[in-house]
Amino acid sequence: MASDRRTLLADAALDVLADEGIRGLTHRAVDRKAALPPGTTSAYFRTRAALLTGLVTRLVQLDQEELQSMAEQLPPIRTVEELVDGMVLLTRQRLTGEGRRRSLARYACAVESVRDPELREILVPRENAGREAVRLFLADQGVADAENRTRTLLTCIDGLIFDRLVSGGEVPREPLEGIAAAALR
Repeated sequence: MASDRRTLLADAALDVLADEGIRGLTHRAVDRKAALPPGTTSAYFRTRAALLTGLVTRLVQLDQEELQSMAEQLPPIRTVEELVDGMVLLTRQRLTGEGRRRSLARYACAVESVRDPELREILVPRENAGREAVRLFLADQGVADAENRTRTLLTCIDGLIFDRLVSGGEVPREPLEGIAAAALR
C-alpha cells in the first residue's frame, strides 16, 4: 500500500509541477492534487528534497516505460527516413498531452538538479530500447563512434523539444532530418 501511495503522490507532484511550476510544488499542493488529507505527502516525503527525489524517480520511470513501448511498437530502424519518423513521433509525444506535462516537469527538475547531485544522478540518461535502436542503426550505417553520436543526436532532439515547449508549435521534420544527416557523417 505504501508503494501505491508513494506513486499516487509522485504522480500528483508531477501534475502540480507541470501546472504551477517549481515554486508551486509544496506538500500541501500535492495533498490537494491527490485529494488526500493535509499532511499525507509530508508523511511519505518528509522534506521538499525527498518530494523532488520521489517525483524525479517517478518521472524517469514513466519516460523509460514510454521509450520501451515505442521501441516495441516500431520495427527496427533500417533507413534514415525511418529514423526521422521515430524522431518525429518522439517529439510529438513529448509536446502533447501527458508527454508535454512530463516534459515541463523534466525541464524544471533538470534546472533544480544543477544544485542537487542526487537529482542529477537520477536524471542521467538511461539505457532503453529506443536509445539502443538508434545506436544500432548508426553502428549498422558504419558510424565510428555510434554511442557518442547517439548521445549527441538525442541531446539535439531534447533541445528542439525544449525550444518548442517554450515557443510553441511542433518540431518541423527538416531540423530532424538535418540532425539525422549530421549523426551519419
